[in-house]
Amino acid sequence: MSDSSHSSHSSIIESEEHTALRAAVAALGRRHGRGYDRETLWREAGKLGYLGVNLPEEYGGGGGGIAELSLVLEELGGAGCPLLLMIVSPAICGTVISRFGTDEQKRQWLPGLADGSLTMAFGITEPDAGSNSHRITTTARRDGDDWVLSGRKVFISGVDIADATLIVGRTEDARTGSLKPCLFIVPRDTEGFHRSPIDMELQAVEKQFELVLDDIRLPADALVGDEDAGLLQLFAGLNPERVMTAAFALGMGRYALDRAVEYAKTRQVWQEPIGAHQAIAHPLAQAHIELELARLMTRKAAHLYDAGDDTGAGEAANMAKYAAAEACVRAVDQAVHTLGGNGLTREYGLASLITAARVARIAPVSREMILNYVSHQSLGLPKSY
Repeated sequence: MSDSSHSSHSSIIESEEHTALRAAVAALGRRHGRGYDRETLWREAGKLGYLGVNLPEEYGGGGGGIAELSLVLEELGGAGCPLLLMIVSPAICGTVISRFGTDEQKRQWLPGLADGSLTMAFGITEPDAGSNSHRITTTARRDGDDWVLSGRKVFISGVDIADATLIVGRTEDARTGSLKPCLFIVPRDTEGFHRSPIDMELQAVEKQFELVLDDIRLPADALVGDEDAGLLQLFAGLNPERVMTAAFALGMGRYALDRAVEYAKTRQVWQEPIGAHQAIAHPLAQAHIELELARLMTRKAAHLYDAGDDTGAGEAANMAKYAAAEACVRAVDQAVHTLGGNGLTREYGLASLITAARVARIAPVSREMILNYVSHQSLGLPKSY
């Protein structure tokens, strides 16, 4: 077990089952390591039941919650091989379908999402809406028994490898005429569903796409859940997304810190290893403290969500995502700095994390929007927008 892991956790914070799950996933991660093949690891993690730990047992899942799923992602990240689509496929889409889907949708999707044989992407972000989901312009209108969707999405991960994308659109409320959010399952090969890759500086295994929905026609049963419960369903998926992003950031931060600590223990320039110098040691100690604090908040958020406290989970998930992203960015920065020139080489594999760490600060919601949330919801301060 790595230095920044958790053998000392008491059962008050983490149960024996969770500690055992961490150890098992960490061992799988170490077998694959930084040079991992995404498909192979995804298949193996699915076969071992790790991808569906949060999904209902009756559909082949583990019957656990986001607490377990976030542990899996954190430990894979800690070994240098995070599976980004875990945030989307089992956490957002799996949660929304298992909470709100029809029996048929559950039968069709959950077993595959649980064992990894099916994946689903999630399409909410739009070119002109940004963090303002009230400005989403992708619209869905009824045409006979069908739905017709048109609009654009941007920065949607893994659409090329996902079997379908859960698209957030808006339908017109017949009573008020105002638009309300609704979720639709759009299979990858649907006619009029176009995707084009976005050229990213970030060299991630999962690609980002812009989507164009050109009056695509979907059957009535493509709508997930109740047409009138859209906002509730949307937020049911967004809290797990924040908890999972926190876990993603924690794993990356721990991975970087472990590499730096290893290096600081063995690298000698004068008489003793560079880690003996406080200018090297103290910033690494600080990074470790910040990651541990963020990990506690992530556990709290997952616990509240799994206990059904959506309001409490909303606050905690936002805070956990904020804290983990900040801790991750600082840990990566300090790790690269500790290695000096080696920190920028491909051989040590840390420099690419400088860009990757920024993702957790920006997505799925910026740190500024989280500070807005905490100002209004937690502190009761007035809104500026």
